[in-house]
Amino acid sequence: MSIRTLYLCYFGLREPLVQTQVLPYLRQLAAAGIRVHLLTFEPRLRENWSEDGKTKQRERLAAGGISWYCLPYHKSPSVPATGYDIVAGARFAVRLARREGLDVLHARAHIPMAMALLAAKRLPEVRIIFDIRGLMAEEYADAGVWREGSHAFRAVKKLERNGLRRADGIVVLTRRMRDWLVDAGLAAAEKIEVIPCCVDPLHYQLGEEPGKVEKAATNDAEARFELVYAGSVTGLYMLEEMGRFFLEIRARRADAFFRVLTMSSSEQAASVLRRAGLSDEDFQVTGVPAAEVPAFLGRARLGVSFRKPTFSQIAASPTKISEYLAAGLPVVTTHGIGDTDHLVEGERIGIVVRGFDPGALSRAADETLALADESDIAARCRETAQRHFDLADIGGVRYLNVYRLLERKAARGGIGFVARGNQSTQE
Repeated sequence: MSIRTLYLCYFGLREPLVQTQVLPYLRQLAAAGIRVHLLTFEPRLRENWSEDGKTKQRERLAAGGISWYCLPYHKSPSVPATGYDIVAGARFAVRLARREGLDVLHARAHIPMAMALLAAKRLPEVRIIFDIRGLMAEEYADAGVWREGSHAFRAVKKLERNGLRRADGIVVLTRRMRDWLVDAGLAAAEKIEVIPCCVDPLHYQLGEEPGKVEKAATNDAEARFELVYAGSVTGLYMLEEMGRFFLEIRARRADAFFRVLTMSSSEQAASVLRRAGLSDEDFQVTGVPAAEVPAFLGRARLGVSFRKPTFSQIAASPTKISEYLAAGLPVVTTHGIGDTDHLVEGERIGIVVRGFDPGALSRAADETLALADESDIAARCRETAQRHFDLADIGGVRYLNVYRLLERKAARGGIGFVARGNQSTQE
């Protein structure tokens, strides 16, 4: 493909999410012949990045076919700072498009979509991909950050509608989100691609990395039946309910242990678990880099993910689910989270919890332990991860499909993707 794209990402390059959920896809697009440009927004840019550091990172990314650019991220005051970044991102996109002849602006989530829409006013021929990572307004409302119907809520919903209408290609994380967009008349099915949060299964085959497992292990690890939770412990995640579920497991398995892997406040997480009734001997809250997560997952028996089943969760594809499965862990999850119910129950690789009263948690614990004892459960989980969440065969292929769709649309319109590098760089 001779397409030139700018991927707009409102995160810093070093964020684990960018390292695991952005760069691998972009490398695959580049390997397919797409000229990839990446713009990130770096917190404390001057303090965190030296000129030499930026140069070395650009060289490393260029070796994989990615041209990297960065702008400073502004945090506060929140609304003016975000507005400033949107304008800065749009201006950068226009300049780069005119210099490099960009064909596509690929916006990862709502704020980058605002940049793309603003830039497109000056670039009428550019194609736009709206990569929807969730229902932003509803998620903020569900988490108690915004009030539904507030100015911020309505502004984001307007942005979302405009983005869906203008986008030439749309990426969503779940089939439920695709179906909702189509049923609501917000987008045509043929321009929507479903791409869940994927992982590289090789990272979770720890037999080749015994050093990491030994480093992760504690002296009595072999005697434990370990449950693990990886991720944020605030917002929509339900750590206290996970703690109560653990107590049901421990009532049946005296050797049960709960490990929480999070970059959130460890003391806050510990306080929540103590409130749920756990003693300090029952759990450990550990902050670990993303690269070390597979080692910890590799020594657990169950992966837990309790998340509030609100409307916004039709769009959710928690990365932790695919990570657990790739590590061979059966999943215990709340109902109503994206496509997870259908996957977990259809593949028999986990338990869906539909209530948090003592009876519901007791039944879930019985079912979970029975499933964990099945001799082929780990192999079944890994095979499911391979079929549904493989980074190359699922994620990479489907992202490439989005660009092929744009190429076909351009061909039908008789305009094609043409280099515009000889246009003026002046705005």
